[in-house]
Amino acid sequence: MNDVEKVLLSTQFYFRRFMKEDWRDVHDYASLEVVSMFQSWGPNKARETMAYVDDVLKDEKVVPQSRYVHALVDGGVGRVIGAGEININSFIHRSGEIGYILHPDYWGKGLGTLVARKLVDKGFSELNLHRISATCDPQNISSRKVLEKVGMTLEGRIRHHMKMNDGWRDSLLFGLLEEEWRKG
Repeated sequence: MNDVEKVLLSTQFYFRRFMKEDWRDVHDYASLEVVSMFQSWGPNKARETMAYVDDVLKDEKVVPQSRYVHALVDGGVGRVIGAGEININSFIHRSGEIGYILHPDYWGKGLGTLVARKLVDKGFSELNLHRISATCDPQNISSRKVLEKVGMTLEGRIRHHMKMNDGWRDSLLFGLLEEEWRKG
């Protein structure tokens, strides 16, 4: 995907590559406590958000590429309102992991499901993955519902999976296999 190439998610929303100047839009949501409450980062300071976008741009150039991060754009207002990411964990075992984040103004509208579905489709159809996983905080009911809606199966609980500001956090592990996706 080049800088201007858009991958449509709907008539209003699309993925595109990140650009350096997107950090301001990203910071609009990454600096909010409500957005980072289930994350091991944030709320971000401006320099942390700039570093995130810089890391995304650097990771695009790594060969072979194992991290694919897409800026989620609201075409109606022309700004980045989230991101979708797929990471290849193992080329040999053809496994990857997805993640997504949205500005809270867009929560509860089905956009998370749209983003997760597009990431899963890319993982299986373009990246030739056999298995895709995702994790979420057990208290993040909305994210859990998104993962279930895209066909992922709850496989278990990973204890003390992430170091948070206030201690360790468990994660729920979800997974989807290529043959399940094809049947879906």
